[in-house]
Amino acid sequence: MRKIKILTRAFIYTLIGMTLTSCIGDSYADPEDNGVSPFGNNDLQETNVITVAQLKNQFANVISAGSYAKIETPTQLKVMVTGNDISGNLYNQIAVQDETGAFIICIEQGGVNGYLPVGQEILVELKDLYVGGYGYMGEIGTPYTNQNGKTYVSRMSRFLWNSHFKILGKADASRAVPQEFDQSKVADATYLEENCSKLMIIKGITMEKGNGTDVWAPEGDNTSVDQAITGLKSSNIVVRTSTYADFANDKIPTGKINLTGIFTRYNKVWQIVIRDPHDIQKAE
Repeated sequence: MRKIKILTRAFIYTLIGMTLTSCIGDSYADPEDNGVSPFGNNDLQETNVITVAQLKNQFANVISAGSYAKIETPTQLKVMVTGNDISGNLYNQIAVQDETGAFIICIEQGGVNGYLPVGQEILVELKDLYVGGYGYMGEIGTPYTNQNGKTYVSRMSRFLWNSHFKILGKADASRAVPQEFDQSKVADATYLEENCSKLMIIKGITMEKGNGTDVWAPEGDNTSVDQAITGLKSSNIVVRTSTYADFANDKIPTGKINLTGIFTRYNKVWQIVIRDPHDIQKAE
């Protein structure tokens, strides 16, 4: 059952990418040929661009309270995509960042990696979208109320998203260079606040269950599984993997590794979200 679930997600994403490519033809392969991308809103213009740090500061109280607020005035972010749903571990989300910080954008759509690869710069119009906090992590989307009556920012429809972003130039994955995680600051609240949601790399670690047998996210009652890092408290940092990720059933590596990913947070805990198996490398 597990293998069917994983293969199904990967197969669906592949079909989406193939369909987009075949339908759009040459304009998908090189949208800059005519200066117009087949995705997003090409009418958007840079009029009031702010930094991620400014956005976080403006809505700091909202994010820390786990609340949400509507952005009422024309405001834009100019950011680069650092994480998408390429392997199903980042689900209905993309991670974006500029030189000042990072944010999560929630989108109810699969196969986003087909048009927003890592290294793609985009302009995001924030007016009429919502900013909120989930476990102290800033997110952009629209309000959602769960079965317990709790309302928080979650996934916007793909139609709404399509009108709120513009693709800028061509993707260049080489620009998405991970920042090295400072293990000495793993429990530093300021470091967590400033760097959560960034593309980072933690070097020379070993996994507690890196025994050649255990896998990243064994099938069970949970949709995500946390794995501990040897020598670092799980109350400070974990590697979090969805049971739906393509590599969920891969064995956790033995020995020392360098681990790249989107370093999200939930309350005071760092949660490393691996984007795809290439993020897992043996340490030299």
